[in-house]
Formats: sequence, structure tokens, C-alpha cells
Amino acid sequence: MVKVPCQEIVWDIIPAIQAALAVELVSLGVSQIQIAAHLSLAPSAVSQYLSGKRGYRIVFDDPIKEIISKLARDIRSGSVSDDDLSAELCSICRSLRGDSRCGSSLD
Repeated sequence: MVKVPCQEIVWDIIPAIQAALAVELVSLGVSQIQIAAHLSLAPSAVSQYLSGKRGYRIVFDDPIKEIISKLARDIRSGSVSDDDLSAELCSICRSLRGDSRCGSSLD
């Protein structure tokens, strides 16, 4: 069976981004409970991201790592709204996939 782009996004890309964000946020002193709340995740998911049980299939290059690091700092400072966070996650995903259509209308 062919793996469609949506499967790649849901199974690999989003978990990898969330895992990288969780690691960055922990390094900034944010608790796992707070991370779960910020990312709308279960605390158990955050724990699995931090332990490498989830979200480990993709290794990011330095420019993406820096974007994720900046986003983590912005989350910690409270300067990112839920809508902004969603847009930033979509932007990272689009960059990784090289697809400008992801997260936008396909009309």
C-alpha cells in the first residue's frame, strides 16, 4: 500500500516536531505537565517523546532545529497564541515536506 502524504505527516512529521519541541521546552525548565498543556497533548505522550519512544524517526537539520528552538522560547515566554502555534507547526511541516499547500486550501 502506498503511504500518502497525510500519513507521513501524522505518523512521522508532527510527532517529530512535537518531540523536538518537548525536548527544547524541558531544557528551558518547562515541566512535562506544562508542555502537555501548551501542545494539547497527554502528559504520557510528552513522556514518550522525551524518552525517545515516539517522534524519533526524523532528525532535523540545523535551520529547522533553530526554528523549533525559537518556537520553544516563544512558547515559554507566553508570546505564542494557540493560533500562532498551529501556524508555526504547519510552517515547519511545510518546510520539511517542501509543500506550500499543506495547511491551506487546495482549490
